[in-house]
Amino acid sequence: MKNRASLSVVRADITMLRVEAIVNAASHSLLGGGGVDGAIHAAAGPGLLAECQRLPEIEPGIRCRTGEARLTGGHLLPVRAVIHTVGPLWNNDAPLECDALLASCYRACVSIAAMHRLRSIAFPCISTGLNGFPQQRAAQVAVTSLRQALAASPGITDIRFVCISHADTVAYQHLVRTT
Repeated sequence: MKNRASLSVVRADITMLRVEAIVNAASHSLLGGGGVDGAIHAAAGPGLLAECQRLPEIEPGIRCRTGEARLTGGHLLPVRAVIHTVGPLWNNDAPLECDALLASCYRACVSIAAMHRLRSIAFPCISTGLNGFPQQRAAQVAVTSLRQALAASPGITDIRFVCISHADTVAYQHLVRTT
């Protein structure tokens, strides 16, 4: 069955959206950080940090590897769940590896959302901030990998790319319309 999920682009504060789940561009520890990660932890309140601290460490200080995802509750956010994923650091010497890891982030998020019957998901621009992933390239990976992942997840009906910059908004809007 082909998924008819709606893909849209909004310029907004991801912590204010009314969707079932938001995606957090998280650090490996899942304990908060800068950018989107810090904003989500601040808006969710101390319960999110406490829940993340209870998630098992895979290695010391690491609760989630790059390209993987974990699920927590939404706490004080207007969502049921937060899906945490760790995006890759951009490496000019390994661009295809970076693409594959970023695509894995999106696939892992869709897989968790489908497993928990979350129909609407808001995604930030994963890895384009502090991680240095080139903006246009990240947008292409995001749109392509989400369209592929959604083909196997008919229960997901609403995907929103949440942008904070004008440049990101334009890049994602173009790709959503043309791919």
